[in-house]
This record gives sequence, C-alpha cells and structure tokens, in this order.
Amino acid sequence: MTTPTPTSNGVAGLAAPPGLPDVATLSRLAGEFFAALPGGGASPAFAPAAPSAAPPVVGASPGAALDQPPPEPVAAVAPPRGGSAAPAVPAAYAAALPTVPLSGVPGPASPYYFAGESSAHRNAPFGLSEAALLPGGSAAPESFSLPGDAALKALLAEAGAGSSRGEAVRQEATAPGFYFLDVGGPQGQRYAAPPEAPAQIQPVRPPFDINAVRRDFPILAERVNGRPLIWFDNAATTHKPQAVIDRLAWFYAHENSNIHRAAHELAARATDAYEAARHKVARFIGAGSPEEIVFVRGATEAINLVAKTWGIQNVGAGDEILVSLLEHHANIVPWQQLAAEKGATLRVIPVDDDGQILLDEFRKLLNGRTRLVAITQVSNALGTVTPVRQIVELAHQAGAKVLVDGAQSVSHLRTDVVALDADFFVFSGHKVFAPTGIGVVYAKKALLESMPPWQGGGNMIADVTFERTLYQPPPNKFEAGTGNIADAVGLGAALDYVERIGLEAIAQYEHLLLDYATQGLKTVPGLRQVGTARDKTSVLSFVLEGYRTEEVGTALNREGIAVRSGHHCAQPILRRFGLEATVRPSLAFYNTCEEVDTLVAVLHRLARGKGNR
Repeated sequence: MTTPTPTSNGVAGLAAPPGLPDVATLSRLAGEFFAALPGGGASPAFAPAAPSAAPPVVGASPGAALDQPPPEPVAAVAPPRGGSAAPAVPAAYAAALPTVPLSGVPGPASPYYFAGESSAHRNAPFGLSEAALLPGGSAAPESFSLPGDAALKALLAEAGAGSSRGEAVRQEATAPGFYFLDVGGPQGQRYAAPPEAPAQIQPVRPPFDINAVRRDFPILAERVNGRPLIWFDNAATTHKPQAVIDRLAWFYAHENSNIHRAAHELAARATDAYEAARHKVARFIGAGSPEEIVFVRGATEAINLVAKTWGIQNVGAGDEILVSLLEHHANIVPWQQLAAEKGATLRVIPVDDDGQILLDEFRKLLNGRTRLVAITQVSNALGTVTPVRQIVELAHQAGAKVLVDGAQSVSHLRTDVVALDADFFVFSGHKVFAPTGIGVVYAKKALLESMPPWQGGGNMIADVTFERTLYQPPPNKFEAGTGNIADAVGLGAALDYVERIGLEAIAQYEHLLLDYATQGLKTVPGLRQVGTARDKTSVLSFVLEGYRTEEVGTALNREGIAVRSGHHCAQPILRRFGLEATVRPSLAFYNTCEEVDTLVAVLHRLARGKGNR
C-alpha cells in the first residue's frame, strides 16, 4: 500500500510504488482508457485530481480535463438576500463547454428491474454485493461498472484509496437527503435541510451507476435532429424505465381483465395486481392504510375530486379558501369554481422576490372563516420547495384542512403524509416515471368516509334499487366504472423502481446536478434566472435577453434538447416577476453534467449571436 504525500497544490497525493507509474501518468492513462469505452467519457468511478487547488470542471468532453490547463481563478458573486454566501462561478466555465452534444453508443437494456415484491436484490441496488455498498445501501463510487483490464482497476482502486477527494465522495454519497426540513414523524423519518451551496462548481458524484440507470430508459437512446436526445422537460413528464414498459406488456399479455367482479383466473390476477399497486402507493407516501388511496387520472382530477366532494360538503357562503401564488392552474381553477358556486372567497398567499412563501403573511390570512388551504409542495414553474409542514400546522391551528399538491415533489422528495399530517395529498403517476392517465388522491380515512361519492356507476356500489343506492366503503366509493387498471399497475412498477435506487440517493444527486446547472447558467450573458429560492428542486426557469422564449426552445430543440417554454400553467407566479413566459429546463436523476454543458453551450452561442439577429 502506498503512502499519501503532499502535492504542489496541497492535495494529498500518492508516491508511486517501485515499478509502477506515478499518479500523473496513471491519470493520463485512465483518461485515455475511459475515453475509449463505448459511449465515450470519463467514468464516474475515478476522477483524477486537477493540477490546481480548484476542482476540475466536470461534464466537458471525454478526457478533456486531463489535457486542459488549470481552471481560471474563481470570480466572486454578490451574496443573495438573507446574507448567506453565494456560490462562486469559475470564470473559464464557458471555455470548457462542448461544441456539439455528447454522443454515445446505446448500451444493452439493463437487467436491473424488479416486478416482484420479494426480489433477492431488494437490499442490493443494481445487483451489487454488500461489500460494494456504502452504509445506507448506496453504491460506492468504486462499484461503478468499469469494464477492462483487471490490473488497471486494481491500480485505480489503490490510487483512489489515499485521495482526499475519494473520502469526500464517500461523504457525499452517505450524506442525508436534501430539500425537506426536519419533519420527524411517528415512523422516525427525518429530512435534512439543504446544505450551504459549495464555493465552487463541484463534480457530481451519483451514489448509483448513472450509466446503468440511463440504459434502463430506452427513449434516452433516441436521436432528435441527428443529435442524442437530452430530456430536460421532466417537470412536464418523466420517461419510463424498461421495468414499467415490461410490466405493462406483461399485464396485457397475461393478466388483462376487469377487476373485482368475476370469479375467473384473469380477473383474480388483474385484481391482485391493481390492489398491489394501491399498497405500493400507500407505502411510498407513508399512508396509514391502502384504503386511504384513491386512483384517479392525475393530480388535476384528484384536486377536482376533493373540490366536488369535500368542498361542496364543507365550504359555504362567507368561507375562505387559501392558495399560494405559486400554484399550478389545476390548484386554482377548481377552488375558484367552488368559491363562485358557494359564495366563498379565494385568498392568495404571497411570495418574496426569490419565490419563497411568506409565512408571516400566511399567518395574517388565516382566520376563523378559513376552511381549506391548498398548497403545492414544489412549484412547477420555479422549483421552490414550500414549507408544507409549517403550513399544515398553522392551518390546523386555525381549524382548516390542508390539501398538498405533490405532483412536482414525489419524484424528488421523500413523502410521509402521516408525518406531514396532510389531510389530502395528490400526485400524478407520469411525473414519477409511471404511465400517463393515472394519479392518486390520499385522504385521511375519516375524511373519505364522510365525503359523498363524486361519480355514480359500477364498482362503487354495494346495492342498487330504483328507490336507493348503497355505496361501497372507500376507496371503491370514489372509483366508479372501469378504472385505468394497467396504468395503476405500471405506477406500482415505477415506485418499485424508484425505491430500488433510493429516493434519498436520487435527491442527493439531483441537488448536486441542480447546483452545477445553476452555476453554468450564470455564465451566460443576458440570461436571467427566475426563481432563486434556497430550497428548490430541479427546475431552472430563465429568460434570455433578445429572445422570445419559444425562440430559445426552438434553438435548443435543433440540438436535441427538450425544454418547456411558455407559462407552464402557472401564469400568476410568472406575472409576479413581470413575465408571461419562461424557458424551463427541468432535471431528473438520469440527466448528466455533460447534458447540462451542452445546454449551456447552446445558450452561449445564442447570447453571442443576438446582435446579428
């Protein structure tokens, strides 16, 4: 074993054993090795130290970091409101950006998906041995797939064992989850507050094999306009892993039947699969019982269900409904309709210039007439994470119920509806890697039992005569007719997939990737980021001086980059910032630094060319 020795940049290095190349030579050889692999690019398992005190800029073209001069000095950025130090921006970031999108050779479909509930791999994501896992079940960087010469692997492992960066990687991979405030509940879960932003753009070290994850999503091998697809439209919809695609195909090939109302074998299989999905949803969001889970078409229908049942029953003339300025139209319009029908008033919780809820103003709005607070957990337009726990506590103190819109949060944050004490929680399957056309209403059991049915028909009845109807207990009471059986089963498969990787690992990686992308966008002249809350998820709304948002979206599409441009069904919050539309890249855990660099490179070209338009 070698002994760490100081290097000129102050970072612990390694003295080469007799007969072996030194670390610098080894780094160069490793870079050439990884650049020659199918798909190109340096492996995430080994990042040689840069020849300066600053960390290397990741995401540049394969092997480029080994041949480039040290990054330029870091330029300071004015601190944001609140006094905390802002991240700094390397002045030479743009110089390291690729000039063309990163190309790659699609690999084979990953075998790492699980349709069953009792897989032998349940505690070993991606089939890794226990020795390859960090505490908590995350994959260690050294466990990333590194095909090739065994001797080179051994040298890399020995070199990495003594590096200070290697220890930092381990600390990152075992760090607590991000975004959530501490909401310890009866299940003992705790959610850590976001850490302070790093002083420089840091390499992003996923606590899972990003290449294996990307192979699990076949659509990522698509090409658009001759370029590899870069999917930055995840806030609109997420892509589906092979596990979900295969589960849907299996259902239609082997289980297809209506549910609950027949004694034959396929009806039993379909019913078991459908109800198993309900159990998976309850477990995923921390519900007390699967009977508290109602399947609907999506978050929009979920909110409408609550408005047309509980709302009609409990909101009257002179009552008040509170929503925030951050809301999607789906969490505004149903309450407007209810208020108009009942003679109630809709009141709005304001936000500050960073897009954060003003809790003091919320407290002032609460009063004895408040019947409901409907609040998003994550803004679809800005990415702001709202303080839902405090909002629920304050609303309950005023005697109001709370509906939490989790459409943008379930794929990024660990949800525990019992710990949050939410009365209602809704989300859409297609935002969490499941099919479209399936969504969920969670409601406390006592509320569901007291609420009237929303629709009438089959499946939701216990007995019908021409004089009266007796209804099934919840959740069947709210699922009239033939539901979206196959896609509910697909939702269960998607939640299985997310849990195999680990939502905390996903949140950690996305947090680091979001910070990396935020710093990259800061280098683009004339670009204004919209929504700068300290607590936010993977949304990066912006406008670019000299361009309409649709022009930016079209230019990015020509390079294979998919983003959303427009008002994002959230016009009130954009108008708070004097805008009618933004460009909205939104990230998921299958995105990479290389993809971010390609986005930033295209925006730099647009910024340079605006004078010639």
